[in-house]
Amino acid sequence: MRKRAAALCGAAVVTAGMLTAVPADASASRLADTVRAAQPDWKSCGIAARPTLQCASVTVPLDYADPRGRQITLALSRVPHTAKTYQGPLLVNPGGPGGSGLTLAGYVAATLPKAVAAQYDVIGFDPRGVGKSEPALTCSPGYAAPVRPDSVPRTPARERTNLSRVAAFAEGCAGKYASVLPYIDTISTVRDMDSIRRALGAPRINYFGYSYGTYLGAVYAKLFPQRVRRLALDSVVDPTGVWYDDNIQQDYAFNDRHRAFLAWVARHDSTYRLGTDPARIEARWYGMRAALGRNPAQQKVGASELDDTFIPGGYYNGYWPVLAKAFAAYVNDADPGPLVKAYDAIGAAGASGDNSYSIYAAVQCRDASWPRSWARWRQDTWAVYAKAPFMAWNNAWYNAPCAFWPTTSLRPVDVSNDALPPTLLFQATDDAATPYQGGVTLHRRLRGSSLVVEQGGGNHGITLSGNACLDRYLADYLDKGTVPRSGGTVDAVCQRLPDPSPTSVKAASPGGRGSTLHGLIGFRR
Repeated sequence: MRKRAAALCGAAVVTAGMLTAVPADASASRLADTVRAAQPDWKSCGIAARPTLQCASVTVPLDYADPRGRQITLALSRVPHTAKTYQGPLLVNPGGPGGSGLTLAGYVAATLPKAVAAQYDVIGFDPRGVGKSEPALTCSPGYAAPVRPDSVPRTPARERTNLSRVAAFAEGCAGKYASVLPYIDTISTVRDMDSIRRALGAPRINYFGYSYGTYLGAVYAKLFPQRVRRLALDSVVDPTGVWYDDNIQQDYAFNDRHRAFLAWVARHDSTYRLGTDPARIEARWYGMRAALGRNPAQQKVGASELDDTFIPGGYYNGYWPVLAKAFAAYVNDADPGPLVKAYDAIGAAGASGDNSYSIYAAVQCRDASWPRSWARWRQDTWAVYAKAPFMAWNNAWYNAPCAFWPTTSLRPVDVSNDALPPTLLFQATDDAATPYQGGVTLHRRLRGSSLVVEQGGGNHGITLSGNACLDRYLADYLDKGTVPRSGGTVDAVCQRLPDPSPTSVKAASPGGRGSTLHGLIGFRR
């Protein structure tokens, strides 16, 4: 694979994998019905959470076309209902792909109004390959460890180094998990969700997903529409861009969000002493990046690690005070200490753990076809970089293993659906990870859905994080099934929460409501 990387750097073309069609809805349902699902044996588990979680597992086929073949295990968590009125299981997913959903069940149950949460068994699950599910995939331990090569390939040698690195990751995954990778994808996870439904003895499920979890929910609704009772989706993936185009749209949106952060820094010059002109502050930020590329801070935070540290600020503005403090200390006082601390607290998590990144790559690379010519990646990324440099190359290398991925490709699912009960979508207008148009697009494709917009909001994952207006719509939907209707593109509008103040460092501290949620939602989706 390393030799292949060198060939690609010379713009050689590798034939794309064959496309595999998605089975028809009826076929998927009949196939699922042949798989016997044992009832989960719920026991108290050792996950620290309030309310206390129960844990169990279910066994499902690795390959649903061979239901009696190799079996794998899915880890589940539960907060059981306590109300006399029982509305069934509420499956929750934090996104990723690759995010663990076990602790999210406790967060959702604790953050919804008690009277609403009490009507549901809130069910978290680790998707196939993730966390406590077995087998859990880790393709290349320490892959994101610092200090990595600068992501911007300004020299052929740096480009070759990065290409060799991503090719080695794909090669390592193929070597360790050749028999598993063809079955790590969204469609297989959706079938797992239906296996969970059957194991729970529920005729239908309720579902609440964030980020990539919105695509998971939309695909479930497409393959098993008769099994959907309520469907709430927050921060919506554009299903028409899966996944190469969606990542390019992310680049532009994150650049805009980074500039919103810099403008916020400019408004607080009395605190940060970095100037009042956002454009000049941006130049100072890129100057810091160049300096770290030459001399990493404490041999830990180089240019790529700086990207990792500030990209999470595009997901959640509660990180802004910590990031601005680190930026100012490095530039004004030549003190790298706060920057290294910010990397440890925010950036290292944002770079993704070994397991979560392995599943991210496996799902995205399998779900849809990707360019197999590095010349295409290079051309597209430099074109984006010219207009939106902040995340362009970092994001390209994050996804570049897909240029070498060993499996063939599935076709993205056309999630258009007119057979669902009323569904509820939430979208912030300035969301970077799942840009606004994705919410509008899915709203148009799910007939009868309602779209609630957070006007001016830029955070990713907007419900259950402090906006009472949004949370009221979610609670009413889960409680009574009611949705807003306007007859237009947007059915309801909520105003965003104020940006943090420079003194609100606690907003990004563990235990804060917003930071807890954004620690559970997987970065990149």
